[in-house]
Amino acid sequence: MTRQVKLAAAHVAPVFMDAMASAEKAVEWIKKAGREEVNLVVFPEVFLPGFPYWINCYAPLLQTSLNTRYQQESVTVDGPEVALLVAACRDANVSVVMGASERRVEGRTCHNSAIFITPEEGVVGVHRKLQPTYAERYIWGQGDGSTLIAPQMPVGRVSALCCWEHTMNLARQSMIDLQAEVHAALWPSLSTMAGFETLADLQIEAMMRNHAFTGGSFVVSAASPVDQGTLDFLEKEAGPQEFLTTGGGWSAIIHPFAPSVAGPHTGSEEILLAAEVDLDEIHGAKVWLDGTGHYARPEILKLVVDRRVKATVEYID
Repeated sequence: MTRQVKLAAAHVAPVFMDAMASAEKAVEWIKKAGREEVNLVVFPEVFLPGFPYWINCYAPLLQTSLNTRYQQESVTVDGPEVALLVAACRDANVSVVMGASERRVEGRTCHNSAIFITPEEGVVGVHRKLQPTYAERYIWGQGDGSTLIAPQMPVGRVSALCCWEHTMNLARQSMIDLQAEVHAALWPSLSTMAGFETLADLQIEAMMRNHAFTGGSFVVSAASPVDQGTLDFLEKEAGPQEFLTTGGGWSAIIHPFAPSVAGPHTGSEEILLAAEVDLDEIHGAKVWLDGTGHYARPEILKLVVDRRVKATVEYID
């Protein structure tokens, strides 16, 4: 028995600060995935409309107008950018996990989100990053437990976490408990930031291999390199900066027992990093380590997840 599927990480830069142009670029890569008979493509963190690198490069008061523009360029799940992706997935017969700065349909708060799309059903779920990292709190609100999900997609059950959310071991354990067969890990470029040049890729690789091994799932890690257009935008809109360079990103596909099955790939070259995998190989890995079964001790160590939506106002009739 085998369950052969073809997974891919889109190591691709967005059209920075242009959500619709980035969606159109994603459509071309989805078409390419369809021609190569890929079943699932994972795109980088906030591919729509790109990671707001200025939050780490400039003083807070210089960011106000950019933050407002970023809010406007963020997408709603019912908006035209997502509709374009849904149509592309249907036409190419490809499932997608898309990183997006998601603006709430009602209100203006944005979230660092992963949108799950299938050819048959369109959007089947959205995960919102639980805790924005460091200066990201200027941009995104917190997610809640209601979006700790692992939807059933044509390739199997798929989970997703965004960037340093993978440092939250309890969030990872909640994904493991959902029996995800494929885990989508969404990243920006971190090794291009000052202070992280020699550290970021090591950190990401350690987290990705650890999650594959402890979770018993295939991990598709997708990152976007920084392109020259991003640097030009920052220089034009916010002034000279010296904390970011082009390139970067760490993309790979990791086996449940932790070796690479594709990549890693880093740097400015945009590619669709793909590999055919057999999901039944998860069974062999879980003979050794099943993190929610024989290798768990729930009478000693137990995770409690609150899946309620954290509403600001609760109406009681």
